[in-house]
Amino acid sequence: MSNFLKNRRSVREYKNKEITGDVKAQILGLFDQLEKEDENKHFNFVLFEDGDKVYRLLDGLAGYSGVMIKSPHYIGIRLKKVSNESIIYASYYAEKLMTELSKLNLGSCWINVKNVDKEVKSEAFGENNKNIGYIIAIGYPKASNPFVEEPFSPRLSIQDIVYDEELGRPISIEELERRGLDDLFYYIRFAPSNYNKQPWRFILKNNKVILLLEVSEEGKTDLMDAGIVMYYFVELAKTIGINGEWIIADNLYMAHDGVNCRQIGEFQI
Repeated sequence: MSNFLKNRRSVREYKNKEITGDVKAQILGLFDQLEKEDENKHFNFVLFEDGDKVYRLLDGLAGYSGVMIKSPHYIGIRLKKVSNESIIYASYYAEKLMTELSKLNLGSCWINVKNVDKEVKSEAFGENNKNIGYIIAIGYPKASNPFVEEPFSPRLSIQDIVYDEELGRPISIEELERRGLDDLFYYIRFAPSNYNKQPWRFILKNNKVILLLEVSEEGKTDLMDAGIVMYYFVELAKTIGINGEWIIADNLYMAHDGVNCRQIGEFQI
């Protein structure tokens, strides 16, 4: 898991090759498996097989940094109810799905379609899916050019994201080592986030970890980022013998050095 996370890359170029047969069946099986893990509470996955149609309708309107990702297929994430909890769990299981897709040699990439007109989304995804806010491009990745250096995204240090007892008090590496959490927090820095903003912060307090998310100047938080980092935290914790689940917290706010943060959840360690 730590190696996967450190080397995880969003795939933005795909072969013009459809996913068929046994691989397609396994993907649909993953949809069913993960929806059942969520007890069918918060979301459904939807496979859009006509990638050309989706790309044509969304080109110029959605994508990564304004560029629509062309892939043979896309996966939609349809919320059963628009709520903070549903958004968090939908992104949690979507990231788990993307991890499983990598085992099938498939690449994937998040695509934000929240700002696309609902009529356009209705035509691209169907009337029942016009409220979808995110889709995932999937397919067989094109071979990378060995002579072209892969883009690198710098990561915040552990002291920039982990605090001791309260926001603004950086924790020492020695304390994390003493508690056996140094590797977990080293690798969690590589979790993906929207535009690689790395908006998550953690407070280690007694026997729990508190997850915070930075609040934008407009007063918004991207809860998709919360669900994604929560998934990787759970999986990394398992590798060091800690089994637990996040408990979604009330909307508590706190600030440090001019940055506002919102409490998202707690994890017992």
